[in-house]
Amino acid sequence: MAEKKLMKGNEALAEAAIRAGCRFFFGYPITPQNELLEYMARHLPEVGGTFLQSESEIGAINMVFGASCAGVRVMTSSSGPGISLKQEGISYLAGSELPAVIVNIMRTGPGLGGIAPTQSDYFQATKGGGHGDYRLLVLAPASVQEMADLTALAFEKADEYRNPVLILGDGVLGQMMEPVILPEQAAQERLEKPWATTGKGNNEKAKLITSLYIKPEEAECFNSRLRAKYSAMEERETRFERYRADDAEVIAIAYGTAARLCMAAVDMVRERGIRAGLIRPITLFPFPVEPLRAAAQAGSSFLTVELSTGQMVEDVRLAIEGRQPVEFYGRTGGMVPEPRVIADRLEELARKKASAQMARSDEGGAA
Repeated sequence: MAEKKLMKGNEALAEAAIRAGCRFFFGYPITPQNELLEYMARHLPEVGGTFLQSESEIGAINMVFGASCAGVRVMTSSSGPGISLKQEGISYLAGSELPAVIVNIMRTGPGLGGIAPTQSDYFQATKGGGHGDYRLLVLAPASVQEMADLTALAFEKADEYRNPVLILGDGVLGQMMEPVILPEQAAQERLEKPWATTGKGNNEKAKLITSLYIKPEEAECFNSRLRAKYSAMEERETRFERYRADDAEVIAIAYGTAARLCMAAVDMVRERGIRAGLIRPITLFPFPVEPLRAAAQAGSSFLTVELSTGQMVEDVRLAIEGRQPVEFYGRTGGMVPEPRVIADRLEELARKKASAQMARSDEGGAA
């Protein structure tokens, strides 16, 4: 049986990356993800890898671009302001169809903000913070175990789709310690990447990696091919968790740290005799539209809970398509709500739902 280790989320993610075959890391310090850099600096050279603290976040993402062109597994990490600086390079990675893993351990904003945890980078992660029609596969862990597991998955999917994958954590998940079973060491055989710029062999055509298409017809064809790839992600890669949601009349929607709080809140509300549940998106792109739509068709009402002023709630409302009410509760600035407060909001939503049903029943009787 695999041994459990007590680790910080940042450290578990870094160790999982090394075990997944990551051998190049480029980054720049920013709280609350510095332990990730420190771990990679200490342990990546032990397996023959290269760690480099770049002169800036812009430098780091362009080093990632170069390493990915050579066909190696490569990662960078930062927090909100640093990810903002990387956006042009992320667009170039997606436009050049280069695999890479990018980690954002979110902190408060906008601007310099603070070092406390938040979830206010959802738009940046899921809507393409850089230029052009591109998407990233976005994974949202909710525990230290998932920080490790989803990192291993991120490297696999980055190579499978030749596309950057973003892991979206937060300051709580990065700093907290939990028992974790680390993924097995990946086989070290070199992955076949015939597109990689590793030199021209005999009878081979020159290899060119580019995102530049001057002719409009070629550019449109290229964007159509990318769109087909993103559609394939939507069909195959949607991941979510349902918690006590099968018979729920009110459902919390939350990811990451907020989802952990909602699980406790759901248990509290169940003890009050109210059928509450949780749907937790694990992939933020692709967003789990179908389970939300099915719950809405079954008559559930929804409370979206985020550590922000409300960003994912827009995708929830789009998924529901007006079938049922969607309310929002959020905290900002690094403030983390107590589960009992979320439980009270779920109970209030249940009362509103019952009142609305009674009013419709009275109208039907009067008619």
